[in-house]
Amino acid sequence: MTKSLAVIISPNYQDYAKMFLADCLQSLEKQTFQDFDIFLIDNETSDESYSLLQTLAPRAQIIRCADNKGFAGGNNLALKEILKADYQFVFLVNMDTVIDPDCLHLLLKAADLNTQAGALQARLMLHPQTELVNSLGNETHFLGFGYAKGYLEKYTGLENNTSQIAYPSGAAVLLRTDVLRKVGLFDEEMWMYNEDQDLGWRIWLAGYRCLVVLDAIVYHKYEFNRSIQKYYWMDRNRIITIIKNYHWLTLLLILPAFMVMEIGLTVFSLESGWFKDKLKVWKYFLSKQNWKLLLQKRRQIQSSRIISERKIASLVTGKIWYQEIGSWKLRVANPFFQLYWWFVKKVIIW
Repeated sequence: MTKSLAVIISPNYQDYAKMFLADCLQSLEKQTFQDFDIFLIDNETSDESYSLLQTLAPRAQIIRCADNKGFAGGNNLALKEILKADYQFVFLVNMDTVIDPDCLHLLLKAADLNTQAGALQARLMLHPQTELVNSLGNETHFLGFGYAKGYLEKYTGLENNTSQIAYPSGAAVLLRTDVLRKVGLFDEEMWMYNEDQDLGWRIWLAGYRCLVVLDAIVYHKYEFNRSIQKYYWMDRNRIITIIKNYHWLTLLLILPAFMVMEIGLTVFSLESGWFKDKLKVWKYFLSKQNWKLLLQKRRQIQSSRIISERKIASLVTGKIWYQEIGSWKLRVANPFFQLYWWFVKKVIIW
């Protein structure tokens, strides 16, 4: 059955297109499913950058941004055009990827079989270490941290091909446009990081599901250091996510653990040289205007939620693990937080 599919390649910024775009486009040209249109966002564009995109991607619709709107705002520009054009699906993929030839076909097939799935993530493998996992779907810690399931592990293929996940990685995910019309697009306040976590949470709250499709494969030229250097966005946005999406009673229950974590993160930021970024996070949440915006978004989300908090809690973990950090502090803290979250889940009956 013919599908109406749009593909968004994540926003170009600085030299990303020079480094990554050609390989990504070549892998799209080799897809066994070819009935799709390509959208490219040029963030903080220059004439040279725009000309390069035209040369490399003559098939693509290129949307130019005079300023850098980040991952969330840049992708939203394309998503708004796609919703206007009434596509049935949109495949969001990072520029620094190589897409397996059957990937789009298998994702669309899985979408046909799982009509309540609002988001279906491909299996993300590292590149060039293609035997190692980048993400088998993403995990949400109850304090808002998001991380990739299976990261740096060798892929065994023992899991069920299609299974539920807390949220999909924005690096390679098929989204239903009718679901996006109901839950909204990426939260542009986040700018970068955790916007996929927030969107996945809203998809669940609206009564849909997030799945990973393991036979649909995308190879990701991922570098952990490119992410961890953005400490401010990662720390601020995970707090925004839980404020918006949890039931207020759950927020009260996790508050003591949240305060313990803040103390730990403050020590970590002092040791790591990121204390100024931590101060910026606190400054953000001391703004009356920011709280007004957050509470407005929260009211909108909570008023339209369908599933129970107990169901949400079942998708959330008490363990946090960034394999490339591997800190002894995480090994010490995890048993405490796992026990704490186990108790909270027993209490949650709403």
